[in-house]
Amino acid sequence: MPRGGFRWGQQGCSRRTARLMEPALLLLLHHGQAHGYTLVEQLAEFGLAEQHPSVVYRTLRDMEERGWVSSVWAPEESQGPPRRVYQLTGLGDDVLRAWAEDLRGTQAMITHLLELYKRHMALEQSEHHTEPLNPMEDHG
Repeated sequence: MPRGGFRWGQQGCSRRTARLMEPALLLLLHHGQAHGYTLVEQLAEFGLAEQHPSVVYRTLRDMEERGWVSSVWAPEESQGPPRRVYQLTGLGDDVLRAWAEDLRGTQAMITHLLELYKRHMALEQSEHHTEPLNPMEDHG
């Protein structure tokens, strides 16, 4: 657990999950077009259920501005107003492929780091594995 009063999910740590929202949304749209509300619900599959819907819609708008997705108003036989339907574009498909490659590289780096950490901790030879020094001792 991080020390010094730092807690995951605060002070920008949610940026990691926010960045994963883009490839998750692209993958969901790779399966077919969907309403924004449906996408918000489906993000739970990626551990992104805690994201506020406004953040998801803002991300979809940003992705649309970049040409990764497109949307249209879909008049439906519902009692509510028309809803936007999002779909993946060709560029979005290319971006999803690039995201997948980048994530594979990141996964390899994380696996390597965790393996090095595991080996290091098994050796128990680091100064961080011993009792703290007494600041009153003479180290002269």
